[in-house]
Amino acid sequence: MTEKILILDFGSQYTQLIARCIRELNTYCEIQPCNKPIEWEDSIKGIILSGSPFSVNDPMAPVVDIAAMAERVPVLGVCYGAQLMAKVFGGEVAKSSTREYGRAFLEHSDREEPLFFDVNLKSQVWMSHADTIVRLPEVFTPIAHTDNIPVAAFKSLTLAKHPIHAVQFHPEVTHSIEGKQILRNFLVHICGMHQEWTPAAFVQETVARIKEQVGDQKVVMALSGGVDSTVAAELIHKAIGGNLYCVFVDNGLLRKDEFETVLDSYK
Repeated sequence: MTEKILILDFGSQYTQLIARCIRELNTYCEIQPCNKPIEWEDSIKGIILSGSPFSVNDPMAPVVDIAAMAERVPVLGVCYGAQLMAKVFGGEVAKSSTREYGRAFLEHSDREEPLFFDVNLKSQVWMSHADTIVRLPEVFTPIAHTDNIPVAAFKSLTLAKHPIHAVQFHPEVTHSIEGKQILRNFLVHICGMHQEWTPAAFVQETVARIKEQVGDQKVVMALSGGVDSTVAAELIHKAIGGNLYCVFVDNGLLRKDEFETVLDSYK
């Protein structure tokens, strides 16, 4: 069974970038809405909590049971995910006096810290948040700061069976120069993953799984002309060939004359 990271999406514009970075690190991941119950399986090796347009202090802000997750696997909170950790475990998060958006320089001093292995002691990162952590819960230890943020990263090794880490910045964007290394450290040094997955392996595994599920049955599939349905149809076609019957639906959202162009491509 393929190892995977589960990304819980709180509605961030950067969630897909987290997934892309992880896949570029030869690690399989899946994104699911934060309000969907986790279907636990042995393949899940870690969880990442995404950013969000919400403030953790909003009455309708989404909340998840972080402690229960960390009893099963390591957890990493990013931006909103970090602030949510701080709040649910008894800390304080409040509006920042100035919205922090743009480059900052992350400083850490512990070269033995697994999350910052091979990361410069002063490294450029990207901030995008209106709230800030005013008081960190006693169960957490700060592990990095910037000039404006005393708590830019923190962790707990004792709160649950597995470690909990959090970063206030966005390691998934290119402006965080060593962000991918930080994500790799979480995957390899904290979650113990092997970086053996490739997109080609995903295609092979998916086609094999479809063959097993469908067998000799026939499939009718609606196509919209978008990437998702087109890729899904291609995978199903690789698996069952002529037993796939596609219906191209003009949903009114394509560009002028694009229906005919896409139809020709499908044919």
